Amino acid sequence: MITLTSRSRVLFDSSFLYALADRNDKYRTAALNFALANPDIVQIVPDIVLTEVTLLLRKHVGHHAVISFLKTFPASDALLEPITMPDIQRAYEIMEKYEDSHFDFADCCIMALAERLTITQICTFDHRDFSIFKPTHCDFLELMP
Repeated sequence: MITLTSRSRVLFDSSFLYALADRNDKYRTAALNFALANPDIVQIVPDIVLTEVTLLLRKHVGHHAVISFLKTFPASDALLEPITMPDIQRAYEIMEKYEDSHFDFADCCIMALAERLTITQICTFDHRDFSIFKPTHCDFLELMP
């Protein structure tokens, strides 16, 4: 069982943020319930995730959804974490190591950030990729919700 406290640092994947932003997403209820139940966690959003969420919203919902998301995001308590050059190098190494699994670049950047920031908890609905990955800083990543 995953235990979260007000000091828990959690990386947020695009699938989670997208579910919060798209009223018709199949994971929306789970995302909302998790967010409401854990208002005090330290939310860390990789900068690459913002680009991915806005692209998905524009493609599947429309430009108005992107505007709405970007209007509310700065008011959130989320910390925006930049991807560094060493993170890109580590993402490449992960992509190469797990080549047969076809991890996407954004997920690999999140994996690299988890290692660099020593974070073990990821908010995602993309459990396949993150459960296959074996991080260097812990035995496995705890996936929520």
